[in-house]
Amino acid sequence: METILLLAHTETDGTLAKPALEALTAAKELGGELIIGLVGAAVEAAANQIAGCGASRILAVSGEAFSQPRYSTDAAAAEALCRAAGAAITLATSTSRWARALPGVAYRLEGRIDTHATAVSVLNGAPAVNRWFYRQRIEATLTRSQRPWFILLDAGCYPAWSGAPGAASVETVAVNADGTRTTFSGIRAPKADEQTIRPDAKLLFVAGAGWSKKQADGATHTADAERLILGFLRGAQASLGGSKSLVDQSGEGEAVLKFMTHLNQIGQTGSTPRHQKGLSTCCHGEEPHVVGWRFVNERRAINLDANCGWARGKADVLYVADAFEVVEKLNQLLGA
Repeated sequence: METILLLAHTETDGTLAKPALEALTAAKELGGELIIGLVGAAVEAAANQIAGCGASRILAVSGEAFSQPRYSTDAAAAEALCRAAGAAITLATSTSRWARALPGVAYRLEGRIDTHATAVSVLNGAPAVNRWFYRQRIEATLTRSQRPWFILLDAGCYPAWSGAPGAASVETVAVNADGTRTTFSGIRAPKADEQTIRPDAKLLFVAGAGWSKKQADGATHTADAERLILGFLRGAQASLGGSKSLVDQSGEGEAVLKFMTHLNQIGQTGSTPRHQKGLSTCCHGEEPHVVGWRFVNERRAINLDANCGWARGKADVLYVADAFEVVEKLNQLLGA
């Protein structure tokens, strides 16, 4: 089997995040010699974290210049690690950092890259990747003869590698970061209790356009909808998704949920999450929206319409009820 290089960048605390450990599991399943390439301000903690993974070498590019995501330094670090490893296949998690830098690295090294892979395997003795096409309706298995071959693996497709930490031996790869024109000025992030997108949450709560429509009394209750949804997200520590019809309302002059953006959009033109459970509310279960739920294991919905799309085999359980009343009761139970 060919040599595999796993690229990973450290987090602010110097360790590897769950997506990087998921990619490590995938790399080990391919077989062959495994080399780890680490990038970050300091990599000792990350190297010790995976000391027992069976890698033949652990290479590292470290220094303050590599502490923050930046195309020029990330690409330079990845290129140096690839050249030092001499690996035929380079695997990395599809974080925003690697998704931005690795296509350019593949071009520099005259290689090829496949993005959004959901699985890697050995097919007829050759490495192969699985990838979805046509809005996650067609799954293909691809192989390449071109080397080096870069693969960006989507998060949530493999269990995170777990093993006992140890004392790792790290080979330092020198990279000249002088002359970088891009400077890092800081991070702007919402408060923890205002965060609505939680990729690691067990539950995905999806709101449909019905939350902002007229209710039984003939009036809209957007403020109540915001209170109920945010209360549920805090109580259940759930992640928030939205249908296209709801997130598009901001451009139509209608009353909207202030915390809902296109980043929350789930479906054909949005994201495809991988949560254990999903709860859809005030959404009719149209096919373009439901396709985004393809990898959610257990799907439930709340809708007043017993004949909505969710009732046609798209949900495991459909509650024919008023979502306002159901979520109000859920919040009471969560707060008890």
